[in-house]
Amino acid sequence: MATTFRLKRIYDAAEDGDGYRVLVDRLWPRGVSKAKAKIDVWLKEIAPSDDLRHGLHDGADKWKTFIAAYGKELKQPEAEEAAAELRKRLRKGPVTLLYAARDEEHNNAVALKYWLERRS
Repeated sequence: MATTFRLKRIYDAAEDGDGYRVLVDRLWPRGVSKAKAKIDVWLKEIAPSDDLRHGLHDGADKWKTFIAAYGKELKQPEAEEAAAELRKRLRKGPVTLLYAARDEEHNNAVALKYWLERRS
């Protein structure tokens, strides 16, 4: 049974071990068809706001600021509900958080995984 959330770029091939595949970006990723994405759900409500997302793209030096601000956004009712669903899914098997960002260390999925695991 999975104990932590997994992370994966949406551009990487889907694998059986991915389990429940969740796109956690606000915008649909460029160049990826819905059929190729093989997602189970697209949770826009758990993605960072456009303003926050643009701030993250300004540079990795903004990472700590992004994490704090995103944590506040994740306390909104829609995001809390989506997070509860992800935790429930994790108890049933693997959950892979999908993202489009090129930076594999500083993106909303990494921040979301950290936030979810601290509250599990």
